[in-house]
Amino acid sequence: MTLTIKDRVFIESLTAYTTIGVYDWEKTIKQKLVLDLEMAWDNQPAGQSDDVKFCLDYFVVSQSITSFIERNKFELIETVAERVAMLVIEQFSVQWLKIKVSKPDAIANAGNVAVLIERSAK
Repeated sequence: MTLTIKDRVFIESLTAYTTIGVYDWEKTIKQKLVLDLEMAWDNQPAGQSDDVKFCLDYFVVSQSITSFIERNKFELIETVAERVAMLVIEQFSVQWLKIKVSKPDAIANAGNVAVLIERSAK
């Protein structure tokens, strides 16, 4: 029997600066990305025990994502979304996640541009 985890852990408005873009001028500067994550995680063991070892450590997840983004260069926010999704699934054993990657300064007359993906562990 396969158990579907309905509990979620959220990280919202996680900000990282990286070199991202397809234009030559973008390859010479750092730009802000903002990430929102929703991750399936069984919170019941942590909630019942009040023991952090059963949590999805959102501090460690956030540090790992920020470090990954800031030490790499990308052309597309789609690539950032895919690679961050795989990092979280593989490194933290998350079975499902939804991730939104925003590039708020990408278009002068728009408040934000973003991609949203959902991925599951295989």
